[in-house]
Order: sequence, then structure tokens, then C-alpha cells
Amino acid sequence: MQVGIDSFAAAFDDPSLSIDASERLQNLIEEIKLADQIGLDVFGIGEHHRREFLDSAPVVILAAAASRTKKIKLTSAVTVLSAADPVRIFQEFATLDLLSKGRAEIIVGRGSSIEAFPLFGFNLEDYDLLFAEKIELLLKIRDNEQVYWSGQFRPVLNGQGIYPRPLQKPFPIWLGVGGTPQSFVRAGLLGLPLMVAIIGGQTRSFRPLIDLYREAWKQSNHPHQNNQLKVGIHSIGYVAESTKEAVDDFFPGYAHTMTKLGKERGWHKVTRTGFDAQRDSEGALLVGDPDEIVEKIIRHSKSLGGISRITFMMNPASLPHEKLMQAIKLIGNRVAPALRKEIG
Repeated sequence: MQVGIDSFAAAFDDPSLSIDASERLQNLIEEIKLADQIGLDVFGIGEHHRREFLDSAPVVILAAAASRTKKIKLTSAVTVLSAADPVRIFQEFATLDLLSKGRAEIIVGRGSSIEAFPLFGFNLEDYDLLFAEKIELLLKIRDNEQVYWSGQFRPVLNGQGIYPRPLQKPFPIWLGVGGTPQSFVRAGLLGLPLMVAIIGGQTRSFRPLIDLYREAWKQSNHPHQNNQLKVGIHSIGYVAESTKEAVDDFFPGYAHTMTKLGKERGWHKVTRTGFDAQRDSEGALLVGDPDEIVEKIIRHSKSLGGISRITFMMNPASLPHEKLMQAIKLIGNRVAPALRKEIG
């Protein structure tokens, strides 16, 4: 069981928490450094192209972190591949792999936020076609130094070499998914590790979708021994010394952020009753004290047929740096060791 943190490098739109963007990014590097020092397995940086976040160039943040860390895996969470050039993405993360001495990963996805598409000149009507073509090219680049390829959305490659090459062979590429069945099947057919964003509802409801992934993998005859058949869970969560402290810290900012986002996506306003329901034994939110969260993750793992990785996303609550640092310490010192002991 790998345990980690994901960050969207929130810029804080609450004036009472507003800090200089440069200071926020320096704080983020300190958070990644702490996660490495206390033995967490992975730290992921998201990708957004809007005012509320500072993660439009995640590989730059990860490269800065590579020079300050020693063991922790550094990954995207997720790279919006549909709106990017696979050649450039591979070059950037191969460079990160060299800088970090083999600790880089990519989690690629179609992207739940759509700002990147018009920004880089892509048509949202091609949402899935773009991703299908670009993941095919990215995997071809991973497996071949000289690439022959043609498609609809990018100029032809006629045997050009793609450099640099990463240290890791094969370079780890995960597929990040939400709730679309076809995305789970695609990950299985491609033989890629699966990262599931479960940010609401009941975690166990994702079991049929994960079963689709495992069945597609089996039907495609991918070998199990290559250690690629993995299921990771990206969850909104926060850990404090007591459940009361965790809830008191987390709920106000979470309610503000998710209600604002809900206006864009047609979600209901966040209420304390709904928040508490999401915190119950089957709900997706991982907000509580260390022992409570360990028990909940173990339950989730059993209900999903076993998971290989859990990452905590704390940004929705717009928490100050000091609170994030304390939560990372608790996750690293109490949650992660307990999960490794119980799940392995």
C-alpha cells in the first residue's frame, strides 16, 4: 500500500488566507520535502489553467521538488493529455526522471476541468478522440526511441528520435479516471495502472467500474507479473489529532470551494449534513483522526477488491501551510505505517 499526497497548488481565493503566489509555491516545495522526509511514497501535482490554482506547469514544480527530495515518487495528478503534445510531455517527464534519479511518473487523463481545451486551441467535441489518439502516441514514444506515427491531431512522425530517454524502463504511466465506464475499460485494455478520483458518493459504488478494469485487463492477456495491475484512489481528505479538530478545520473551506465549483457543474450546495454523510463509514471523504482514517481506508480497500495506493487531496479546504504540514506529519507518521502493517 503506497500512501501519498496530491496538490493542486491552491492560490487561496479567500482574502483572509491570501498569500503571495511565490510564497505559496515555496510552501508547496516545503510540503513535498516534508512528505519525503517522513517516508510517504508519492506526491502528485495537478494541472489547471485558472486563477484559483498555481499548477498550470506541474512538471516545473516537480522538478523543483526533485532537487529537495531523495526517495518520494513525483507524479502528475493528472496531466491533461488531451490538450497537450505527447512528445513534449514525454520529454518533460523523462527529464524529471533523470533529475530525480528514477522517481518520476505520469498520471494522464482527459481532464475534468475544460479550460485547457480552448486555451490551446482544441475542440471540446473531440474530447475523447483527442485522448485516445494521444495516449496511443505517448505509449508508442515510451516503447520506441525512434517513432513512426500518424494521426488526426498532430503532424506525422517519420522515425524521429524522442529524447531524452528516462531512467525507468518502462517509464510508469498511470491512467487517471473519474466515473466513466469506458475509461476504466480503456485502462485495462492498455495494461496501465489505474488511478480513480473518488471525490464524493460511496466509495464501494466504484467496485463494478474497477471490476470492468480488471476484466478488460484479463481479456487482453496482459501479464500480472509485470506489477502494472494496480488500483490507486485519489480522495479528498484531511487528518488532525482529533476528529473534531479535523472537521472544524476542513469543513468551512471545503463547503465554500465545493459550493462555488458546484455552481459551474450543477451540483447541490454543500451542507453540514451532506458533509457528515460523506464522512461516514461508506462515504468518500477521508476527514478525521488517524485511527479513524486508517480503519476507513482498510474498509474501502476491501470493498474495492484491494487497492495499491491512496492519496490525500487537502486543497479544497483552503487550509494554511501550517495545517497542511501538520496533516502531512500525521499521515506519514501514523496513517501510512498502520496501512502498510494491515494491508502490506
